[in-house]
This record gives sequence, structure tokens and C-alpha cells, in this order.
Amino acid sequence: MRKTENKCMLITYADSMGGDLRALEHVLDTYFADEIAGVHILPFFPSSGDRGFAVINYDVVDPAFGTWEDIDRLAEKYFLAADFMLNHISIRAEEFRDYMLRGEASPYRDMFIHWDEFWPGGEPTEADLAVLYARKPGGPCREFTLADGSGVRLWCTFYEEQVDIDPYAPATREYYRRNLGRLASHVPMIRFDAFAYTSKVPGTSCFFIEPQIWDILDISTEPLRGTGTDMLAEIHEEYSIQLKLAERGHYVYDFALPLLLLHAVESGRTDRLKHWLEICPRRQITTLDTHDGIGGVDAAGLMTEDEIEDTVRVVMERYERAFGALPRELRERDPVPYGRISVGGKEKMYQLPGTFFSDMGEDEDGYVLARAVQLFAPGIPQIYYVGLLAGKNDFSCLERGEGGREINRHNFTEAEIAERVRAPFLRRIFALMRLRNASDAFNGVFSVRQGRSPAELVLRWDKDGDFAELTADFDKKTIEVRVPSGVLELDD
Repeated sequence: MRKTENKCMLITYADSMGGDLRALEHVLDTYFADEIAGVHILPFFPSSGDRGFAVINYDVVDPAFGTWEDIDRLAEKYFLAADFMLNHISIRAEEFRDYMLRGEASPYRDMFIHWDEFWPGGEPTEADLAVLYARKPGGPCREFTLADGSGVRLWCTFYEEQVDIDPYAPATREYYRRNLGRLASHVPMIRFDAFAYTSKVPGTSCFFIEPQIWDILDISTEPLRGTGTDMLAEIHEEYSIQLKLAERGHYVYDFALPLLLLHAVESGRTDRLKHWLEICPRRQITTLDTHDGIGGVDAAGLMTEDEIEDTVRVVMERYERAFGALPRELRERDPVPYGRISVGGKEKMYQLPGTFFSDMGEDEDGYVLARAVQLFAPGIPQIYYVGLLAGKNDFSCLERGEGGREINRHNFTEAEIAERVRAPFLRRIFALMRLRNASDAFNGVFSVRQGRSPAELVLRWDKDGDFAELTADFDKKTIEVRVPSGVLELDD
């Protein structure tokens, strides 16, 4: 098993680059052997929904994708990451089905969070509901009917195929031990999906509540101790939360970078981005895009509310122009409502829809600049497979009756990939990725400074006489890369 390295990492669904795990391996070996060193494979287990995130069990790889042997073979060539849903399981999972069948006699009964028992007095007050970090209208409660005909109300943060679990319950802790231990034997990094939602305390937002969240972190990482496995917590929120995790030595996500870069590209102003690059964690995973779109709340505190709203408005205007041209029956499947969240009774744009390339107005020069900054920023650059190929919004998913979020989840055939990698502007990015993987300078000391104008930033890495330096002009949307041998030639 190849261990985690400070090199370019792809994030993809198991079936999105050719059709299955064997096809993914072939595509990587054929087209990206020098550009990609690591792969985060989004949930590849049997699942009942949410594109894999409603896991039924972690015992096997979904046969539609392949086998553990396919995973292990990839793990010898690339450092891998896999997901573990810390907050919830599928309602088709054995543990939940046992509870539905046996009720109070089920050993898994306390694994689930009973709404009536959670709240003092059995019901939340209006004030309780107002402060919840709510991901869907109506709040995180759903009623189920047991086999004996009785009803029970359980905590369900996300979608209808998922039900939350109590991290303190003995059955949950055993569930963590069994499944995390299995995953750690196959991959060197495990992402804790929806980590912040596990800390539920009456009268709070039930999102990253201290000190409870640190107790839960201890519980959930206990199965990983001694394995050498890295834990990566998936949290979309104000950057200070990431800093708290980084202070404890964990990998964190840089979800603030995408909005900061969009702001810099659109405005030509670089001071917000420069400040973040100066203070951001060094042990992090950088992103521009994800399977859920672009984070809309992660740059809070690094940009003013007006700057965030202005940047979001530019992106949404581009998206709505394209979306508004679709037939009305397709517009009814708009993914935008999925991206909204209620925080303290105030609605926010939690995630922006669409691909990063389309959200940038399909501006090739701007896209190369943004990727260059990501590749030079501190941390492991993680590139979403759609972003790797600069994919555009795929509205055909709506015609097929799929969910609106699939706009940003196009499945590429090998023929499409072979055609796309020939695009000249992508080949410039691939050259930067090869430099990022090959140069030891990126394991040295990082610095960032203002360039010759307020719109220009200079990002530099130095180690033992080796260096790599990026000059990015956000006004002209140009880049220049210097290495010890001179200016790096990016064009074929």
C-alpha cells in the first residue's frame, strides 16, 4: 500500500472515468501516469442512494465497480483515500433493518437517535429549531414504522435513504471499530464524511459542538491508532474550524480557496487570497471543486459578507442563464435548493451548483490561473475528476430523470477522456501537475508576496537550493513559472 504523499490527488467516483475500477486504473495509467499520484475514490460500497453515500455495508466493493483486489491493485500504484460515513448509515443496512424488525429487543436500538428522547420534554422548542444547522426543510426528523406497527421518530440530517447514528452508543462504537479497521487495511487515508454533524446537543446548532466533538473524534479515531492511517474530516464551514483540527495535527480541507480564487479572478483584487495563503494550514487538502459543487460558506471571515455575496451572485447569474434556457419540465429539477442551508434561522447558499469551469464562465485563461494557484498553494492538491477535464455543466442528466446535482457529475467514457486531454489549455495545467509531483521544492518552505501590481501574486517554494515560483496576474489572467533552469515552458 502506497502511503500518502504531497503530490497531486484525483477525487472521482469509481465509475466516472471509464465505467468501473479497472477502467479507472487503465485511464490513469494511460493518460495521467505522471500527473496523478493519489486517488480518492468516492464511496465504492453497496449503497441505497446519494450516489454512494448511503452505505449499506463496508464489507465488500459494489460488484458494479469491482472487488477489493481492484482497490488493492490501485493502492500499490497510487495513494488512496476512501470515505467513511461517521454520521449516518443506510436505512437498508443490516443494523437498521434489525431495529425495524425487532424494535426494543434489537441490539442496535440505541445506535439510532430517538427524537423524543433527545429533547428535554420530548419535543424541541421553537428556539431549539431556530438555532439548528438544518440541511433540509422541516428539520432533521423522520418517522418510521416498526414491524409491530408502532411508530418511532429518528434523527435524519440528510436524505431519505440515510439515518443518523449515535457515536456514543456501544453498538455504534463497535460499528466504527469493525468497519474502520477494514478500511485501514486497504487505504492510507480515510475521510470522515459529515463529521461536524455528529455532535448533537439540545439547544445548540448540533454542528461541531465543543467539547463533545473532540470526544467523538477520540472515539472514531481509536480504531485507526497504530495503523498509520490518516484521518481527514470533511467540514464545510468558517475557516476557524479547520484551524482547530489542524492544531491537533490532522489533515484538513481547504474549502475556502475556491471562493477566494473566484473573487480574485473576478475582481482582480488579491489581498484576501494572499492573507489566506499566509495563514492557511500546511497539512491540508486543497480544492477548487467537489462532487457537491463549490462551498459558499467556507470563506466567511476571510471575505466580507458583501464580497461573498457579490462573488456568489456572479456565479449564480452564469448558472441561471444556462439553466433558464432549459425546458420548464427540466427546470423543476433545479439542484439549487439542495445547496441551501438554514443557520440560526437565516438561509445561506451552502454550495454553489455547477462545475468550476462553467462557474468561471468557461474562461480558459482564468481556469489555468486558478489551477496554477491551487497547485502552488500549501497542501496536497486534490482535483475533482470533472475539473481535471474542465467539464461543463451537464444538463442532460435532467433529461434522464437524474437528480439535479448530477449536473456536476458527468461520467466520462474513455473516448471522451482521450479527446478532452488534447485541449491546449488543459495540457498547460497537466505540465504544472507534473512539476508539482516531480519537484522536491514543494516539500520546502512556502512564501507569498505581492507582485509588481496589486493584481499580481508571487507564490514560491524553496528547498536546499531548489525552487519553484509562480507569478499570477489576476488582471491579465496570465501566469509565469520559474524553476532553477529558467522559465518553465507550458505550451506544447
